[in-house]
Amino acid sequence: MLRPLIGITTYFDPARWGAWVREAVISPPAYAKAVDRAGGSPVLVPPLSLGAIEGYVRGLSGLILAGGVEVDPAVYGEERDERVAEPQPGRDRFEIAIARAAIEADLPVLGVDRGLHVLNVALGGTLIPWLPQAVHHDRHAGGEPHVLQVSVSSKVGKAVGDRLEVTAPHHQGIRRLGDGLLAVAWADDQIVEAVELQGHRFCVGVQWHPERGGDNRIVDALVEAAMP
Repeated sequence: MLRPLIGITTYFDPARWGAWVREAVISPPAYAKAVDRAGGSPVLVPPLSLGAIEGYVRGLSGLILAGGVEVDPAVYGEERDERVAEPQPGRDRFEIAIARAAIEADLPVLGVDRGLHVLNVALGGTLIPWLPQAVHHDRHAGGEPHVLQVSVSSKVGKAVGDRLEVTAPHHQGIRRLGDGLLAVAWADDQIVEAVELQGHRFCVGVQWHPERGGDNRIVDALVEAAMP
């Protein structure tokens, strides 16, 4: 059986190889390794022309919206907090567009960290631009291990159970859910840490990084959904 092709969004950044320092298409290897372990074939998707998106969606069996720099608050009508890293507007445009196209095509989608935020914004939701100020503590930004409550009836819950300890440093969080999204996991302060799209065969966003460490169950679920 052919392995399903799983696209992984990437970004541009300077990289060194040998004596050279050049702009490169960057993707942490943990994503590709997790897809491979789950039985899929990873394909890197650089944020280039929007005209390439239709071809990606037709050719891929699934899509991972990877982590990275926070989504520009201007995209969802907020002002950027000076403490947030400089946005990457080209990447924002591309990933929001490919997320919408993948959803329309009923392609299995997994949003990771920033990818959760991209998914929410793509569906008309909004974010909290600087989470520590909103919740009056730094536990999210500091990346302290914390236990999530997970809906057992959700796709996430069926993969990991009703409780999950994660380490997931993040400075933004979901304010208003996008159209059709359901919250399915929460931190103890009720910040949403996972969502699913109603009526879609597999469209999940998680605040943590399921590709890291030894627990591959979320990526396994994505690849299983992408199987022919």
